[in-house]
Amino acid sequence: MLMKRPIVVIGSSNTDMIVQAAHIPRPGEFSTAAGGKGANQAVGAARAGGSAVFLARVGADMFGERALEGLRKDGIDVSRVILDSEAPSGVALIIVDERGENSIAVAPGANGRLSSDDVRAVSDLISGAALVLMQLEIPLETVRTAARIAHDARVRVILNPAPAQALPAELLRLVDVITPNRIELAQLDGELLRLIDIITPNETEAELLTGVAVSEAGQAHGAALKLHQSGIATVLITLGARGVYVSSPEFTGVVAGFPVEAVDTTAAGDVFNGVLAVGLAEGKGLEESARLACAAAALSVTKRGAQPSAPIRSEIDRLKNR
Repeated sequence: MLMKRPIVVIGSSNTDMIVQAAHIPRPGEFSTAAGGKGANQAVGAARAGGSAVFLARVGADMFGERALEGLRKDGIDVSRVILDSEAPSGVALIIVDERGENSIAVAPGANGRLSSDDVRAVSDLISGAALVLMQLEIPLETVRTAARIAHDARVRVILNPAPAQALPAELLRLVDVITPNRIELAQLDGELLRLIDIITPNETEAELLTGVAVSEAGQAHGAALKLHQSGIATVLITLGARGVYVSSPEFTGVVAGFPVEAVDTTAAGDVFNGVLAVGLAEGKGLEESARLACAAAALSVTKRGAQPSAPIRSEIDRLKNR
């Protein structure tokens, strides 16, 4: 199960400032935690046993130093992270309600200064990666440059297009796996959908894309067929506690789910992406990789905070195999 080549995560690092917001916060109901979609995904991958290298920009400040210290403790190679003396580290303000749902506002700081030149400087690293995993809390042109380098080197690119923004067709042609959420899916037109290889909507997202209400596996099959007609070869529709409906040339059927009691959904998608990358990098098939990622995401929502919620591999395997 050893990976000879690393998973290269290119993205953001933030300090999350979290408020539990059913009422005016009392002492203990405000906290901070390490976050940022890129850093979260790197942590998710590393704790699942992946060899992760992180490329980002953080401020030369207390938040940046703490972020790097935490990533090092998880065994992530942060030697390519750039300390920026001209911009502060990114900060995210997160409000979590009593159901565990969240709303997030981000001040990107140094994340917004990760440039195409920064990426080109590590082109050898990208070209030698097992996978490249990216998100959209960094400049879009930087994402595009990294995708071109990986594509030219025949390295698979996983793009989590969050936070939501319009994506150019050129970028999507360079992407192998895309994992949008509901808002992001609503912005993808038919032309863009035809350029996606793997898509992972939940029931609501699948309905927004196809017009097919999904409440059971049979309906998920109908929604998946419509997505295939858009040109997408592989569709995974998550069914909550019931699992995931997978429709692909490799496997078609329902992967059993992991019902849990959610307390905070922050970073569940980041954990899913990081662990999905680990499964694929280990040479696992789509079915097994998705099951591994779903187990990790389920565990993550049972804990508060972004990076603090990412489970370790033994926990993931225990849940996956039970």
